[in-house]
Amino acid sequence: MALIVVGVSHTTAPIEVREKLTFRPQEATRCLSRLRADGLIREGVVLSTCNRTEIYVVEEKGDALSGIESILSGRLGDDVARFIYVRHDREATTHLFGVAAGLDSMILGEAQIHGQVRDAWERCRSESGPILNRMFQSALLAASRAREETGIGRGAASVSSAAVQLAKKIFGGLAGRRAMILGAGDVAELALECLLNEGVHVAIVANRTHERALSLAERHGATAMHYDECWRSLRDVDVLICSTAAPSPVVTVARVRDSIEARGDRPLCVLDIALPRDVEPAVGDLDNVFLYDLDDLRAAAAANLEQREEDVPAARAIIAEEVQKFWDWVAGLAAVPVVRDFREEMDRLRSSELAAAMRRIGPLSAEQADAIEQFSKSLMNKFMHEPSVRLKAAAANGRGLGVVDAARYLFALESKVDSGDSTDIA
Repeated sequence: MALIVVGVSHTTAPIEVREKLTFRPQEATRCLSRLRADGLIREGVVLSTCNRTEIYVVEEKGDALSGIESILSGRLGDDVARFIYVRHDREATTHLFGVAAGLDSMILGEAQIHGQVRDAWERCRSESGPILNRMFQSALLAASRAREETGIGRGAASVSSAAVQLAKKIFGGLAGRRAMILGAGDVAELALECLLNEGVHVAIVANRTHERALSLAERHGATAMHYDECWRSLRDVDVLICSTAAPSPVVTVARVRDSIEARGDRPLCVLDIALPRDVEPAVGDLDNVFLYDLDDLRAAAAANLEQREEDVPAARAIIAEEVQKFWDWVAGLAAVPVVRDFREEMDRLRSSELAAAMRRIGPLSAEQADAIEQFSKSLMNKFMHEPSVRLKAAAANGRGLGVVDAARYLFALESKVDSGDSTDIA
């Protein structure tokens, strides 16, 4: 088995690259279906959030990496190689577990990534399989343990709260200010809660689906507005937070410019926390408009990192423990076909040697031939019992794949793997 993750994140690629590499749910499953149809993978899961796109696969042949790079380069319209990172096997598992725990997030210890990992896995279940299902399940468990047993998530910020804190610094406080949120998803709801906690006087929620905007607004005592009507309110608000799932910018220069003249000298803070971006970059060039995107939140994230660095070693120790458990399980799966092949090979040798011995002995009665047959099988089973038991135990108790590989070598079983027999763990 070869387990691989290929990804880009806020640590390797700027926002203009990341937004081109985001996958909508239906695009994710199509991507994995294509890789499966090409015979490159057996299983796959795509994790695509505002700060990362990662493709986890169990490889079928040896060309999965090139296939994934081709897909990503096609979306980017350029060679993606300089932006991606690749992790294999145990490193891929450790990476996912750290991602799920918020250790690789721009906001260290953020809670939202746990749900995003879970949702990505659920959306890709049709293309996943036993290995990735177990790995993602284990990642969510490891992340929960890290948050519960360490301080990594204590008072943890999020992209939404970091955006609100940035707006607070710009205005010197948000009490009595007016704000509008575009979008009605989880990130938008968290931003709304943060705004209200800072004393925002009027909060407006606008979404293409008015029912979702109305539901969110009613839960938090805000005002819902039809999407087509919200642009007129730009002349009245101080803060605009954008978090829609639109594939292209919805906040255009033309829409914002129309409201600027009516605002006078009052500044407008626009916080674009969507990916792909909701706001045209040129909006930031308008007078008295201060535009910030995800990459601009790094300064706020740095302060968060300093507060939580002391909890990182304990969280990583938990992750290492859970990674070991996962690979012990993998090794246990790997031992099963090796034990089977071992027994098949020994039985083949037994049958061959017994046939040769019977030819040398000469004619025997049926009862005598059966007695010798049963003796040979009993002797073989006794010889094989202890090695079989110990091989399974070694694979399950942490000695892992090394013991399994040694057994393949000692009993000359490599040829069965090379010839395509079903000895893989998946």
